[in-house]
Amino acid sequence: MQSWIKQLKPGEPFCAHGKMPKEGQGVGMVEAARGSLGHWLEVKKGKISNYQIIAPTTWNFSPRDEQGVPGALEQALEGAPVREGEKDPVAVQHIVRSFDPCMVCTVH
Repeated sequence: MQSWIKQLKPGEPFCAHGKMPKEGQGVGMVEAARGSLGHWLEVKKGKISNYQIIAPTTWNFSPRDEQGVPGALEQALEGAPVREGEKDPVAVQHIVRSFDPCMVCTVH
């Protein structure tokens, strides 16, 4: 990475722009730090007609599937301890944070 950084020249273009096709579609998928990340793109008449992102949080926080199998987060939360009188269960926050560090703020 150090050699890559040394090759950067401030002020010069940092990416190559290609010509926008009249029609086409593309998919990009990668295994990110928190799970699978997918991008789907469709171009019609030279314009982006559809762009969809499914982020790791979408997969991890998914609802039960058609066979009733819970998503990863639901499975991880089953049996999580809640102390008597606890209004914001710490264990639940830790489990949710392990899947998505930003999501815990919307859970408690």
